[in-house]
Amino acid sequence: MKNKLVKNKIIVIHGPNMNLFGSRDVAVYGKESLLSINRQITSFANSLNLDCRIFQSNHEGEIVDAIQQSKDEVDGLIINAGAYSHYSIAIRDAIEAVRLPCVEVHCSNIFKRESFRKNSVISDVCVGSIVGFGKDSYFLAIRAIERIF
Repeated sequence: MKNKLVKNKIIVIHGPNMNLFGSRDVAVYGKESLLSINRQITSFANSLNLDCRIFQSNHEGEIVDAIQQSKDEVDGLIINAGAYSHYSIAIRDAIEAVRLPCVEVHCSNIFKRESFRKNSVISDVCVGSIVGFGKDSYFLAIRAIERIF
């Protein structure tokens, strides 16, 4: 555990289509924009004495790069890999390789959706998964990772 006067650093990674928050299937993802959600994520993290960086990409390789680059820059990561959660061994291997505590997030309950969404190839390299609480899934993940520190 770090001295509480020193902020732990986290990165929140949003995967593909998260840039469409506010317009994509609002019944599932809500009406708020990614910018609005990111502001709330940053504010909540700061209230827990966490320094929060946020990254979004629709491209698998860029997400892998962001995870790898975070290795020596942050103390933990939160990832909503979106559809990549279900088949990206590259993202899974990057999470495993950096050896940082990672919490998997899904805004929707993947277990109540199409059968192909019920399996996550990244879950086994994460300390836990939070699904089905909309944008609040991020806040629950931040609280969870803060408790790890």
